[in-house]
Amino acid sequence: MGRYDGRVAVVTGAARGIGFGIATRFAEEGASVAIVDLDESAAAEAAGRLPLVDGAKAVGVGCNVSDAAAVDAAIERVVTELGGIHVLVNNAGITRDNLLFKMTEDDWDLVMGVHLKGAFLMTKAAQKHFVEQKYGKILNLSSVSSLGNRGQANYSAAKMGVQGFTRTLGIELGPFGINANAIAPGFIATEMTDATAARLKMDVEEFRKLNAEHNPVKRVGFPEDIAAAAAFLCSDEASYITGQTLYVDGGAKLG
Repeated sequence: MGRYDGRVAVVTGAARGIGFGIATRFAEEGASVAIVDLDESAAAEAAGRLPLVDGAKAVGVGCNVSDAAAVDAAIERVVTELGGIHVLVNNAGITRDNLLFKMTEDDWDLVMGVHLKGAFLMTKAAQKHFVEQKYGKILNLSSVSSLGNRGQANYSAAKMGVQGFTRTLGIELGPFGINANAIAPGFIATEMTDATAARLKMDVEEFRKLNAEHNPVKRVGFPEDIAAAAAFLCSDEASYITGQTLYVDGGAKLG
């Protein structure tokens, strides 16, 4: 018996990286999984690679999470094709890094639209089903950048906003059997961080080693590290935890 047998989990931005790692862990533990991504073909391809067990199903859904109509349609499609919804992971995200004096309004609006508006719209659509069934798990992805990071005024503000959003969800939705928590990852080895290395004209392994030196455990994180925390926080074992943000960063922000 897996912790997620009979459950349906929706993970946004899950065609690759942290999102795909979380989706994979849910599938391994018995869930049917909807991979939601801006690129439906990439979402469908990723869904086809999930290690499903015991008759669970997977679907890839194309959706712009900052578009209300698209979000409503995506959630209804998941409920129809997979038979319900029990877990929502708001992972979709983008970066538009720049120093404040170079940052454009579009840089700001795009990041806020995906991270904050996207989490709001997805949660609003899913909570209708959660409230009706008196059960639901919401997990939002924040970041250690929420504590401030040079060149990321937009991303830092959005990721701290995610934490405030999560706390409020805990207060409002707790009486309806719904838990809402957040994870703030540190440096995670993904295509996105590899792309950062390329922009800095650094070798990927050198870039990872440099970041590993900035935390007490002296290694970088991987999507599996975030997936392990997600699998716990969205499980019934964590039913007395809500409104919290767990930093999964190798202790980088302790000092």
